[in-house]
This record gives sequence, C-alpha cells and structure tokens, in this order.
Amino acid sequence: MRQDIDNFLNHLRVEKGFSSNTTAAYANDLNQLATFVEDVTFGRGDKNSSWNSFDHNAMLGYMLNLKERGYVVTTVARKVAAAKSFFAFLLADGRIKTDPTENISSPKVGKELPETLTVSQARSLIEQPAKINSPEAKRDKAMLELLYATGMRVSELVGLNVDDIDTKNGFVRPFGKGKKERLVPVYPQSAQSLDVYAKEVRPKFVRSVTEKAFFVNQRGERLTRQGLWQIMKGYAKKIGLEKKVTPHILRHSFATHMLNGGADLRSVQELLGHANIATTQIYTHLTTEHVRQAYNKAHPRAR
Repeated sequence: MRQDIDNFLNHLRVEKGFSSNTTAAYANDLNQLATFVEDVTFGRGDKNSSWNSFDHNAMLGYMLNLKERGYVVTTVARKVAAAKSFFAFLLADGRIKTDPTENISSPKVGKELPETLTVSQARSLIEQPAKINSPEAKRDKAMLELLYATGMRVSELVGLNVDDIDTKNGFVRPFGKGKKERLVPVYPQSAQSLDVYAKEVRPKFVRSVTEKAFFVNQRGERLTRQGLWQIMKGYAKKIGLEKKVTPHILRHSFATHMLNGGADLRSVQELLGHANIATTQIYTHLTTEHVRQAYNKAHPRAR
C-alpha cells in the first residue's frame, strides 16, 4: 500500500511537476488514509490489507472518521481530493478494479475571502525596515517591497536566483507551480531596493562563490519560507498590525490593490501566475465589496 503511495508521489513530482510542498501535503494526507485502512483491516484480523479491499463504504467511513476527529470542512475536503487523485491514478495504472471515491462528493467549502492589507498598512509594513540601519533590514526591505510589487508566492521569492533579477530593466523571473516561468515587472522603488541589497548586503552574507540564491540569511544560505514568515511577523508587530500577517497577505493585497487601481483581470491573472482565471476572480469579490462599502457610506438612501 505504501509503495503505491510512493509511486503516486513520484508521478506528481516527475510527470506533473508539483512542488515539494504540494507533494509533501499529498504524502501526509495519503499516509493518514493508509493508516486508517490498516487499522480497520487489522482490526478484522486481515494482515494483508490492499487498496482493492478499500471500497465505497470504507471511503465513507474514512470521511466520517475525519469529521469525528474534529477536522474542519476545508481539511476534510482537501484529504478527500487527495484520495480522489490517488485512486484515479491507481485505476488508470490497473492497481485497483474500482474507484472507491466514485460518486462521492467532497464536502462543500464556502469561498473564504483572503485577508488583505489596506494601502496604508502595506506601505507602513514595507517602510518599517528602512527605520533600522542594518544589512538585514536592507534585505528585508527588498523582500517586502518585492512581494508587494509583484504579488509573487513566498516559495517563488525564496526560490529566486541571482540570474532571475534584472534591476536595470525592472523585471524579475519567478518560477511558479509546475516550474512555469514568467516575467514580472517591478516598480522603480522596488528595483532600487533590490539593487541596494544586491550590491551592499548580499556580498557580506554569501560565503561561497557558487551560491546562486538571491535572498540569503546571515549564514549565506538560501532564506527559507519559515525565515521570511518570522521576519514579517516581527515587522507587523512593530507597526501594531493586529490581523494575522503571513507572507501571502502581500500577494492578496497586491491583487486587490491592482484591481482597485483599474488593472484588468487578465493582466492580474498573468502577473500572479494563475493557470485559471477563476482563481483570480476571488479578488473581484473583494473589490466589489469595496465598492459596496463606499456606496453604502456615500449614498443618502443607503443608510
């Protein structure tokens, strides 16, 4: 059973080009499913559990088990989606005869609007490092400015290499999901912050001439997602931001502020690296709500 999971994960990595983080999430969900199957079959005295013994009713039992253990609906939906993909793979590969998830719908998940910052809050967060005169602060300024300038994912930012930055022409080259490459423009202030970091700070941190990572920590190694998150939380605390601030909040803010500023949906989709425009459309709900609030506040008959 576990070997089938390993084969599926390898399929995601090699053939689908999924990121290590996405693959790890699948591994966690499917290994949990395998443990459930083993516990159920072992309880019946069957030591030779296989995916062929896992049927439609067993899948329903697994979903019920998740709910009884207190998993929220979004998590249950994700685990069911992982199971559906896995069993579709096994069926296509001839490893199982029937798909136990057939005719099983994932739990309905309401679309939760992403948290965003106001323009003022985004500006305050980005400018906070400039108040600290240190090499680390110059690096942090460049990172925060770049996140807000491009709306790139955190994994894309920490994955940037030196050759992916063009401060002269004002472009960066992130690699998105499935290692898809795109060129994203950056505004002059961001390009300047990147240039300062590249010339004044990075050479002090890097200890090996073979290091390709653009953003590095004090040990000269590629900065991690967790490291960036901790940096952001520190600056958010300094400016008194009470809402939960994650690196992704600047991506959401970028998209929302671009649409509020008049950018068309297709352009924002391309900048964000969304494969499907439906993914980008969630931000139109935020801008629509912005218009609704302005209307309710200004119209004499709306109060």
